[in-house]
Amino acid sequence: MHRQEYLAGVDEAGRGPLAGAVYAAAVVLDPLHSIEGLADSKQLSEKHRLALEPVIRSVAIAYSVAYADVAEIDEINILQASLLAMERAVSGLSLVPDFALVDGNRLPNLPCAGEWLIQGDSKSASIMAASILAKVARDKEMQRLDSLYPGYDLARNKGYPTAAHLEALRHHGPSPIHRMSFAPCREAGASLLDAGTPPLSARRGRPKAP
Repeated sequence: MHRQEYLAGVDEAGRGPLAGAVYAAAVVLDPLHSIEGLADSKQLSEKHRLALEPVIRSVAIAYSVAYADVAEIDEINILQASLLAMERAVSGLSLVPDFALVDGNRLPNLPCAGEWLIQGDSKSASIMAASILAKVARDKEMQRLDSLYPGYDLARNKGYPTAAHLEALRHHGPSPIHRMSFAPCREAGASLLDAGTPPLSARRGRPKAP
Protein backbone atom coordinates (compact mmCIF):
# COMPACT_ATOMS: atom_id res chain seq x y z
CA MET A 1 0.00 0.00 0.00
CA HIS A 2 1.46 3.34 -1.06
CA ARG A 3 1.74 5.85 1.77
CA GLN A 4 0.18 9.27 1.44
CA GLU A 5 2.39 12.12 0.34
CA TYR A 6 3.31 14.63 3.00
CA LEU A 7 2.63 18.26 2.08
CA ALA A 8 4.03 20.93 4.39
CA GLY A 9 2.52 24.39 4.46
CA VAL A 10 5.03 27.08 5.44
CA ASP A 11 4.50 30.68 6.54
CA GLU A 12 6.20 33.39 8.60
CA ALA A 13 5.09 36.01 11.09
CA GLY A 14 6.80 39.23 12.02
CA ARG A 15 8.48 40.74 8.98
CA GLY A 16 7.07 44.22 9.62
CA PRO A 17 7.70 44.85 13.34
CA LEU A 18 10.51 47.02 14.64
CA ALA A 19 11.36 44.60 17.46
CA GLY A 20 11.65 40.91 18.12
CA ALA A 21 12.52 37.84 16.11
CA VAL A 22 10.79 36.76 12.91
CA TYR A 23 8.99 33.44 13.34
CA ALA A 24 7.98 30.72 10.91
CA ALA A 25 6.06 27.49 11.07
CA ALA A 26 5.70 24.40 8.91
CA VAL A 27 2.63 22.19 9.21
CA VAL A 28 1.75 18.84 7.64
CA LEU A 29 -1.99 18.43 7.97
CA ASP A 30 -3.84 15.13 7.97
CA PRO A 31 -6.08 15.18 4.87
CA LEU A 32 -8.55 12.90 6.69
CA HIS A 33 -9.08 15.41 9.51
CA SER A 34 -10.16 18.89 8.48
CA ILE A 35 -9.96 21.79 10.91
CA GLU A 36 -12.99 24.03 11.01
CA GLY A 37 -12.33 27.77 11.04
CA LEU A 38 -8.89 27.82 9.45
CA ALA A 39 -8.03 31.12 7.78
CA ASP A 40 -5.15 33.50 7.30
CA SER A 41 -3.97 34.37 10.82
CA LYS A 42 -4.17 38.10 10.01
CA GLN A 43 -7.90 37.72 9.36
CA LEU A 44 -8.57 36.02 12.69
CA SER A 45 -9.01 37.55 16.11
CA GLU A 46 -6.43 36.76 18.77
CA LYS A 47 -9.04 34.72 20.63
CA HIS A 48 -9.75 32.65 17.51
CA ARG A 49 -6.04 32.07 16.84
CA LEU A 50 -5.48 30.93 20.42
CA ALA A 51 -8.40 28.53 20.13
CA LEU A 52 -7.16 27.05 16.86
CA GLU A 53 -3.50 26.70 17.83
CA PRO A 54 -3.86 23.63 20.12
CA VAL A 55 -6.26 22.04 17.62
CA ILE A 56 -3.69 22.36 14.85
CA ARG A 57 -0.98 20.90 17.08
CA SER A 58 -3.15 17.93 18.04
CA VAL A 59 -4.51 17.15 14.56
CA ALA A 60 -1.43 17.79 12.41
CA ILE A 61 0.73 14.87 11.32
CA ALA A 62 3.76 17.07 12.02
CA TYR A 63 4.50 20.69 12.83
CA SER A 64 7.50 22.83 13.68
CA VAL A 65 8.00 26.44 14.78
CA ALA A 66 11.32 28.26 14.39
CA TYR A 67 12.70 31.79 14.32
CA ALA A 68 15.57 34.01 13.24
CA ASP A 69 16.61 36.41 15.97
CA VAL A 70 17.21 40.15 15.92
CA ALA A 71 20.97 39.80 15.45
CA GLU A 72 20.38 37.67 12.36
CA ILE A 73 17.79 40.11 11.01
CA ASP A 74 20.25 42.99 11.36
CA GLU A 75 23.07 40.96 9.82
CA ILE A 76 21.40 39.45 6.77
CA ASN A 77 18.22 41.65 6.39
CA ILE A 78 14.63 40.81 7.19
CA LEU A 79 13.87 39.02 3.91
CA GLN A 80 16.78 36.61 4.27
CA ALA A 81 16.03 36.14 7.98
CA SER A 82 12.42 35.25 7.12
CA LEU A 83 13.63 32.66 4.62
CA LEU A 84 16.07 31.32 7.22
CA ALA A 85 13.28 30.95 9.79
CA MET A 86 11.15 29.07 7.25
CA GLU A 87 14.08 26.83 6.35
CA ARG A 88 14.54 26.04 10.06
CA ALA A 89 10.84 25.32 10.48
CA VAL A 90 10.77 22.79 7.63
CA SER A 91 14.03 21.20 8.80
CA GLY A 92 12.58 20.92 12.30
CA LEU A 93 9.66 18.72 11.25
CA SER A 94 9.64 15.20 12.64
CA LEU A 95 9.48 13.91 9.07
CA VAL A 96 10.82 15.01 5.70
CA PRO A 97 7.87 16.25 3.65
CA ASP A 98 7.53 15.27 0.01
CA PHE A 99 6.66 18.83 -0.91
CA ALA A 100 6.53 22.24 0.74
CA LEU A 101 4.13 25.01 -0.20
CA VAL A 102 5.52 28.36 0.94
CA ASP A 103 3.53 31.56 1.32
CA GLY A 104 4.96 34.47 -0.65
CA ASN A 105 7.11 34.79 -3.74
CA ARG A 106 10.45 33.32 -2.59
CA LEU A 107 11.60 29.84 -1.66
CA PRO A 108 13.93 29.16 1.26
CA ASN A 109 16.51 26.38 1.09
CA LEU A 110 14.42 23.26 1.61
CA PRO A 111 15.18 19.58 2.27
CA CYS A 112 12.42 18.70 -0.21
CA ALA A 113 10.77 19.89 -3.40
CA GLY A 114 8.66 23.01 -3.06
CA GLU A 115 7.12 26.07 -4.62
CA TRP A 116 5.92 29.45 -3.47
CA LEU A 117 2.33 30.63 -3.58
CA ILE A 118 1.37 34.29 -3.45
CA GLN A 119 -1.37 34.87 -0.86
CA GLY A 120 -1.03 31.21 0.03
CA ASP A 121 -2.32 31.96 3.52
CA SER A 122 -5.73 32.57 1.99
CA LYS A 123 -5.60 29.60 -0.41
CA SER A 124 -3.97 26.64 1.34
CA ALA A 125 -5.21 25.08 4.58
CA SER A 126 -1.72 23.92 5.53
CA ILE A 127 -0.31 27.42 5.03
CA MET A 128 -3.19 28.87 7.06
CA ALA A 129 -2.33 26.47 9.87
CA ALA A 130 1.35 27.45 9.66
CA SER A 131 0.48 31.13 9.74
CA ILE A 132 -1.53 30.63 12.93
CA LEU A 133 1.21 28.68 14.72
CA ALA A 134 3.86 31.22 13.75
CA LYS A 135 1.71 34.19 14.75
CA VAL A 136 0.70 32.73 18.13
CA ALA A 137 4.27 31.75 18.97
CA ARG A 138 5.59 35.19 18.10
CA ASP A 139 2.85 37.01 20.00
CA LYS A 140 3.58 34.96 23.12
CA GLU A 141 7.28 35.82 22.84
CA MET A 142 6.51 39.53 22.51
CA GLN A 143 4.36 39.34 25.64
CA ARG A 144 7.34 37.79 27.46
CA LEU A 145 9.69 40.49 26.19
CA ASP A 146 7.29 43.19 27.32
CA SER A 147 8.06 42.30 30.94
CA LEU A 148 11.80 42.57 30.24
CA TYR A 149 11.57 45.84 28.31
CA PRO A 150 8.65 47.86 29.68
CA GLY A 151 7.83 51.19 28.17
CA TYR A 152 7.34 50.07 24.58
CA ASP A 153 3.96 48.32 25.13
CA LEU A 154 5.23 45.26 23.25
CA ALA A 155 2.49 43.02 24.65
CA ARG A 156 -0.05 45.19 22.87
CA ASN A 157 1.69 46.29 19.68
CA LYS A 158 3.80 43.10 19.22
CA GLY A 159 6.65 45.29 18.02
CA TYR A 160 4.75 46.88 15.13
CA PRO A 161 5.33 50.60 14.45
CA THR A 162 2.25 52.07 16.09
CA ALA A 163 2.27 55.78 16.91
CA ALA A 164 2.78 54.99 20.61
CA HIS A 165 5.65 52.61 19.85
CA LEU A 166 7.39 55.19 17.68
CA GLU A 167 6.98 57.78 20.41
CA ALA A 168 8.45 55.37 22.98
CA LEU A 169 11.40 54.81 20.66
CA ARG A 170 12.01 58.54 20.45
CA HIS A 171 11.82 58.84 24.23
CA HIS A 172 13.70 55.72 25.38
CA GLY A 173 15.70 54.87 22.29
CA PRO A 174 15.87 51.31 20.98
CA SER A 175 16.18 48.34 23.33
CA PRO A 176 18.41 45.31 22.68
CA ILE A 177 15.55 43.54 20.94
CA HIS A 178 14.85 46.36 18.47
CA ARG A 179 15.95 45.88 14.87
CA MET A 180 18.69 48.42 14.28
CA SER A 181 18.64 47.72 10.54
CA PHE A 182 15.17 49.31 10.50
CA ALA A 183 15.26 53.07 10.01
CA PRO A 184 13.02 54.15 12.95
CA CYS A 185 15.19 52.19 15.42
CA ARG A 186 18.45 53.40 13.89
CA GLU A 187 17.31 57.01 13.82
CA ALA A 188 16.00 56.91 17.41
CA GLY A 189 19.30 55.50 18.63
CA ALA A 190 21.32 58.11 16.76
CA SER A 191 19.11 60.89 18.12
CA LEU A 192 19.73 59.85 21.73
CA LEU A 193 23.45 59.50 21.14
CA ASP A 194 23.53 63.01 19.68
CA ALA A 195 21.84 64.18 22.89
CA GLY A 196 24.51 62.43 24.95
CA THR A 197 22.27 59.62 26.25
CA PRO A 198 23.16 56.06 25.21
CA PRO A 199 20.05 54.05 24.22
CA LEU A 200 19.16 50.83 25.99
CA SER A 201 20.62 48.84 23.11
CA ALA A 202 24.06 50.20 24.01
CA ARG A 203 23.66 49.65 27.75
CA ARG A 204 22.36 46.12 28.07
CA GLY A 205 23.16 42.70 26.64
CA ARG A 206 20.86 41.09 24.14
CA PRO A 207 18.59 38.49 25.78
CA LYS A 208 18.37 35.02 24.31
CA ALA A 209 15.08 33.95 22.78
CA PRO A 210 13.68 30.75 24.29
